[in-house]
Amino acid sequence: MYDIKIVGGQIVDPTGRTLAAKDIGIKDGKIAAVGNNLEGARETFIADGKYVSAGFIDIHCHEESLALTEGKDLDISIALLRGGVTTAVGGNCGSNRNDFREFIEYVQAGNYPLNFMTYVGHNTLREKVGNEDIHAKSSKLQIEKMKTLVEEAIDFGGIGLSYGLEYCPGIDEEEAVSVAERINGRSDVLAAFHARYDSTRALVALSEINDIAEAIKTPVQISHLSSVCAYGNMREALVKIENMVNKGLDVMADAYPYDAFSCKIGSAVFEEGCFENWGKSFDSVMLAEEPYRGVFCNRELFYEVRQKYPKMYVVAVVMNEDEIKAALKHPLVFAASDGGYNNHQGHPRGAGTFARVLGGYCLKDKLFDLYEAIHKMTVMPAKRLRIDSRKGKIQEGYDADLVIFDPSTIIDRATFQDPQTPPEGIEAVFVNGRMAVDKDLVTGVKAGEFIPRPENK
Repeated sequence: MYDIKIVGGQIVDPTGRTLAAKDIGIKDGKIAAVGNNLEGARETFIADGKYVSAGFIDIHCHEESLALTEGKDLDISIALLRGGVTTAVGGNCGSNRNDFREFIEYVQAGNYPLNFMTYVGHNTLREKVGNEDIHAKSSKLQIEKMKTLVEEAIDFGGIGLSYGLEYCPGIDEEEAVSVAERINGRSDVLAAFHARYDSTRALVALSEINDIAEAIKTPVQISHLSSVCAYGNMREALVKIENMVNKGLDVMADAYPYDAFSCKIGSAVFEEGCFENWGKSFDSVMLAEEPYRGVFCNRELFYEVRQKYPKMYVVAVVMNEDEIKAALKHPLVFAASDGGYNNHQGHPRGAGTFARVLGGYCLKDKLFDLYEAIHKMTVMPAKRLRIDSRKGKIQEGYDADLVIFDPSTIIDRATFQDPQTPPEGIEAVFVNGRMAVDKDLVTGVKAGEFIPRPENK
């Protein structure tokens, strides 16, 4: 007898490009059977003709800050979960929002509703070894300490090293290469890059990533390509990435489906010259937290908040959506949220990305078909993370991570004013065989597991 049986659904297979009326039997957190006329189960979920997909895998997000939530009030994970995400990857853009080991142990203790993987962040390590000046180079001693910390993090299950080059102008290419010395050449480790520049200097930034990638010889992820190159040079950027691949580098990228990025207003992103670079003005920046939540800046307010509230999340509406669509359509680019919140405030991408890609870009705009959209959210990131033997497909023996959605209604509803409103059309989400979302209701089940970096086979 199965623990749960999902009946009456249409199973989406993006690899075989089929949509089939089959039932799913779940036992001990695994998909035990896929077919018709399955045996009985303790519980039955009636999918009623809705589409059933493997759970979405978000290869780029930013985990909760337990210091903000005190470990009690989960934030980004709940927003992602309501959007169909069952596995998320944190520690991106050079930053871990918590102590690396402590957060992994928090997840391992059964406190998390999602499966979780993580990078160790270079920028966070700089602070840990005593370099708190974002404009300063790290000393040789600091770099040696970081090498050890990177190695320890990878041994502890981290999937790789992430860089936040734009956030730390003091990081030069020599440091970026040196801190990765003990993982050089490893095919089981990823290096993720938040590029140094965007807009008019984006292609220069990609050249730098190319040079570092050639030196460290590990697979590379270019983070949120949308916010790097969707200013008039996305086509050239995609060609540049293709050329990197054609000469033997293992390079892929992710993008989110919004024409605005988000970060802290006190970061180096907003140093002098940024608005000239984007061809925008102060009124393109919306403040996402109190006491100015939802307010667009003028010059005076921008500098006031940058000085008084440097950690405030803001949203900058500066990109071209047509170029974002071009990125997401490209076969080397994943759909990913880059989601993260401060006390439930921030950018709607954390709650809306996957429903927006599926319901908006796919089913409404016909940018790509259903199978390609689901592939970019399941099979493709599972393979990149080397967990494709257990996640990313609806197949016997795989983990029972599933999302059930209504193709006629699925769409994002999160806005810049209400950034955590759940999408419409998500009927249910299962994580490791347990129902975590029932329509808009989060059940409270915390079935997420920490997934360590798979060893080389």
